[in-house]
Amino acid sequence: MRASRRFIQIPAAFDPATLLYPVLVPIFVAGSLLPPDGSVMTMNLVLGIASMPHTIIPLQDTFSGHASVQWMLSVLPIASLGKHSELSTTSVRMIANPETLALLYPLHQALLPTLGYLTTTSLLPSELQLLSVSLINLLFLSSSPQAVILQALLWGGGLALFASSRRVMEWEVTLARIPSWRFQKHSYKNGVWLVSKRLVRRLLHQVIRATVGEPSDGSDDDDEAQGIEQTQSCRKLRGFSSGNVNEDRPLSKVRTAMPQMPTQLDGYWGSSPSDTRRERSYTLPINRGGAWPADVTSRKDRRTPNPTDFWTKPQSFRSLTIAQARVVKWLFALYVYVIVIGVIAAPIRLYIGRHIGNGHIHYQEPVGWALGYLFSDIPSFRSAVERLGLGQWIRIPNNYMSMKMAYGWAEEVRWLRLGAANTRLLICLHCVSTIGLGLAVVFRLRGFADVDTRRKVFHGMMVVMFLPTIFVDPTFVALALTLILAIFLLLDLFRASQLPPLSRPLTHFLAPYVDGRDHRGPVIVSHIFLLIGCSIPLWLSLASLKRSKDWSWPGWEVSRRDLSMISGVVCVGMGDAAASLIGRRYGRRRWCWSGGKSLEGSAAFAAAVTLGLGLARFWLLYGGWEGDSGDLWPMFFGKVMVAASGASVTEAVLTGGNDNVIVPVILWLLVRGLRV
Repeated sequence: MRASRRFIQIPAAFDPATLLYPVLVPIFVAGSLLPPDGSVMTMNLVLGIASMPHTIIPLQDTFSGHASVQWMLSVLPIASLGKHSELSTTSVRMIANPETLALLYPLHQALLPTLGYLTTTSLLPSELQLLSVSLINLLFLSSSPQAVILQALLWGGGLALFASSRRVMEWEVTLARIPSWRFQKHSYKNGVWLVSKRLVRRLLHQVIRATVGEPSDGSDDDDEAQGIEQTQSCRKLRGFSSGNVNEDRPLSKVRTAMPQMPTQLDGYWGSSPSDTRRERSYTLPINRGGAWPADVTSRKDRRTPNPTDFWTKPQSFRSLTIAQARVVKWLFALYVYVIVIGVIAAPIRLYIGRHIGNGHIHYQEPVGWALGYLFSDIPSFRSAVERLGLGQWIRIPNNYMSMKMAYGWAEEVRWLRLGAANTRLLICLHCVSTIGLGLAVVFRLRGFADVDTRRKVFHGMMVVMFLPTIFVDPTFVALALTLILAIFLLLDLFRASQLPPLSRPLTHFLAPYVDGRDHRGPVIVSHIFLLIGCSIPLWLSLASLKRSKDWSWPGWEVSRRDLSMISGVVCVGMGDAAASLIGRRYGRRRWCWSGGKSLEGSAAFAAAVTLGLGLARFWLLYGGWEGDSGDLWPMFFGKVMVAASGASVTEAVLTGGNDNVIVPVILWLLVRGLRV
């Protein structure tokens, strides 16, 4: 026993969620989608080992290097890759290379600090690991047009925005944290030239330097010294020797949201035990004093810190007046908005244009494609495109009457009566009307209903919007959910960065509906996790279905439907809402383990999921779509009750993860595993 403790050490505060969810869930998902002998399974086995907590890896601290033992363990599944059948899919062929699989561990460990820096304390360790694994799967396995668009938005747009606007957002947060009474009281007579020429030149120079990454020599500090009050405290701020910052300088008392982004490949498992300072958690992080140099030999360097880090100090902006600070904030916001527009207009647009045709079209302009995808069935629009000669830019599909419809009445109405594009417009109108009605109900309940009841109205809105529409056009709904997720992430980034004029209205709108989980960090995760929980089962189901090539939009139609598509909407919209409303009001008996979940709430969850899947199957059969299991209704409800009970137990015992994300995936696995 004593000898085994030398190799396996389990701390007292160990959370099993970090071992279960990021390690096992991707492997089960890969096994449900693809044959178990493919390189996709090998890839997720490698990522599963890479996601294990380094505290349970034997001999972890014996060898020098960055988690070399765990890296060697992650390479073991690659040995069995060559024994399997050859791969025919182009998207999977890239990860069949053993060298690529061997580099997944450093990629995963390098991605964790970046995601941890962006989210700080908003995500738990298991959620952070699962997010990194999901992003890596999205990077290597995206083949359908919907997945490629999601890949371009999250990877391309996220990396470009992080590299070009990170410093500016830190400066914006630093400036927003300064109270108005700390600024200078001097006011200009004319009120027009609010920012001096030196200040504008300084800001632009530092933005370019932070973006390009040029080395800084501090030559601009002499010009800026005339605009900054050289007090004794400022001299203490700049004075340090032998790498130790003066203890009585004001910067030592400034608390930030996140330490400097780590560079080791040990994974992200929180801050070090020696760092016990309380961290701020409601804005984007900025670097601590770790950016100050360790060795100083020159007197000029001793007086001049790194200019790129100079603007992250509150003292850098206190020489401004309130009017000047307002203008500087708008300059920072304008820079970020220009970068966002440029990233969307140039790299993302070009990348999506090359893949939007699913390999059948070399390049399609995304804007023109979207116009044809939505408005091509309107006669006046078609005639205008033909009259103006815009056929090369806006793609108009062929006549639907020549197609042989082998499906039920719902597809006949969609293609021959209304038109596919008009059906998409009706889906958009239905969703917008549901959102308007739901917001009206939420505002009406603000005076007398609690926060939990008002939050569940949004869950009901998801059911009303997507339960009847996913089977009608699943690929379009998947595209809409992808775009909405990107918009949610971008708006929450603007809110956390306190960029005018969007940050304050967004904060005031979301404040009445946040819970304790949203106060963990700068990211408000409730609405994002709600959307992700409804989207992931649909995205995973579409990944397993064969795309049709006979339609006017190659790659944008599937030949059959799957009941698992709807499992996320049913789980989050009906099951979670029923468990919360019933459990809080009528819950008397608790589960034997800790967590506060009641037996009544779990029973309500299982009953609501069973009812939702039953309604989904009725709509699937009534619409005449292919994809039903063919089971009799008693057998069907028996399987559904087993799946709903399994998801309900998972929701009751869930620790270390958000139930709006994990439980829909578990229900999706159970529905597909039982062949419901």
